This record gives sequence, structure tokens and C-alpha cells, in this order.
Amino acid sequence: PLPVRGAAAQDPAPGPDESPEPRSAVGDGGDRDEGLERRLAAGLSFLRRRLTGDYEVDDFGYDAELTDQVLMSLLRPVYEKYFRVEVKGVENIPAEGGALIVANHSGTLPLDGLMMQVAVHDHHPADRHLRLLAADLVFVLPVVNELARKLGHTLACAEDAERLLAQGELVGVMPEGFKGIGKPFGERYKLQRFGRGGFVSTALRQGAPIVPCSIVGAEEIYPMIGNSKTLARLLGFPYFPLTPTFPWLGPLGAVPLPTKWTIQFGEPIPTDGYAPEAAEDPVLMFNLTDQVREQIQHTLYKLLVQRRSVFF
Repeated sequence: PLPVRGAAAQDPAPGPDESPEPRSAVGDGGDRDEGLERRLAAGLSFLRRRLTGDYEVDDFGYDAELTDQVLMSLLRPVYEKYFRVEVKGVENIPAEGGALIVANHSGTLPLDGLMMQVAVHDHHPADRHLRLLAADLVFVLPVVNELARKLGHTLACAEDAERLLAQGELVGVMPEGFKGIGKPFGERYKLQRFGRGGFVSTALRQGAPIVPCSIVGAEEIYPMIGNSKTLARLLGFPYFPLTPTFPWLGPLGAVPLPTKWTIQFGEPIPTDGYAPEAAEDPVLMFNLTDQVREQIQHTLYKLLVQRRSVFF
């Protein structure tokens, strides 16, 4: 062998049958093990709190820990991978204080409300939570009732809405109600009546801004081509949808179509500049209701023009 000089003599190169020691792999493995241990410890701690009842819910039944760690984790894959929701204008939602988000309602089943809730939860820079006002039917259905309460939903009544706004919560309402989600496919993206403007009166009493929200993509998940009123009366539902796949394909027909969604939050409409008695002024309530409705409808048309495809 030839003589070797310098540092190479002290640190010979590996032979043909030898390979350098993967130093970083040891460290990476240690980091992975530590991360796994932390997640396991957090999971066990979460289970312990659930089993012992060492967790908090508010007066409406909202369970923040269960929502953040479990329920949002279940909804997120549907939001990100299935509907591929694109969010715009989330910065229009106030960073603090009470505010009322008013959105269009569609899709035969109220999945749009859940996707809007994930959008606020995951994208708002102030990590705000949306408290949805839901119809009476939600709170009489087994399992659905409990899950809705845990997610922070409450009855769609003025008293509950005012309490939440007074506590500085972000409240979501869909004034079209069953008229919106149960409308025929031929009337998609045409807003129905917004009721009597009760949501405007609630916002005026609390001086909370109104944030219009437009949702595109939900109309096509269950194209409703018919309504079996007989079955609806027998089951106690406001409508019984007939779609190209349901009920003809059984449970498989209940799988929504993977449409591409866009949720856009518009500029807030302030209400704190009105006198306290303004909440009882029917003309003002009608004008503000019409303003919110027109803003949502205009944004829907604009998003539809920009949309390349229902599915992409």
C-alpha cells in the first residue's frame, strides 16, 4: 500500500465492503420516536379526561376540546380532499367580538354549514370558532343531536343567537332554511326568501356586524330532481329528496358527488351605528335583509362565471 499523509491517514476511507455510518438517521429516528411518544401521551391524556369527565362544555353543550381534536379531524378530509374547498375573504371576519355570518343554504343535506365551520376554524388567523344556528329537526334526531351540540350548534332562535353574540361569539345563520336545501335542482343558486329578517334584528340589538357568505359547489352534491311528499309526511321530514342515485342505489346513492367548492366571505355590514330602537323598525330590517341577500346573490353569480367546472 502507498503511504498516506495528513488527516486521511488518521481517518481511512471505507473499503469496498464498508459504508459510511448514517449519522443523521439515528437522530431522525430519535426525533420520530419522541414525536410518537408525545402524540401517544397526548392521546392517552385526552382519553383519561373523557373517561373521568374532566373537560368543559358551555351552556349550549359546546365541547371545544372534542371539536378541535376529534370532530374537526373527521370533517377535514372531506373538506380538503373530497370537496377541495377554496376559501376567499376570510380576513373579512372580525378578529374579535360578536359577528353574524349569513350564508346561502343548499345541497339537500346541510353539509354546507359544516364545511363553512371548518373553513373558519382552519383558515381564520385569529383561530375563531363558528357557532351555527340549526333547525329544530337537528335536535330531535338521535346521535345527530348530540354531535351538533358538541360542535357548538344551537337552536335557530333569536334568544340563543343574542346570547352568543353578547358573549363575543361568531354566529352562523342560513336564513333560507329548508326552502334552500330542499329546492329543485333547476332552481340552483337562486336564493329563496330570507324569512322576516329576524337575523338582522338580532344583529342590530347587539350591534354586531353582518358578514355575507356565498357558497358555490354544494348545489350539485345531490341533484334533487324530485320530492316524494308522501314519504316526507310519513317520516316527518320537510321533504324527501329523489336524486339520480337516491334511493335507487340504496346506501350508495347517499354518497355526495365530489364537486369543487368555493366559500367566499364578503365585506362586513356594520350595525353598531343605529339607535337601539332600530331593531323594531320593519323598513330598516327589510332594507338590510335585502342588502345582505343581494350581496350574496351577486357574489354567487360572480363565482359561477369564474368556475371552470363543477368538479375541477
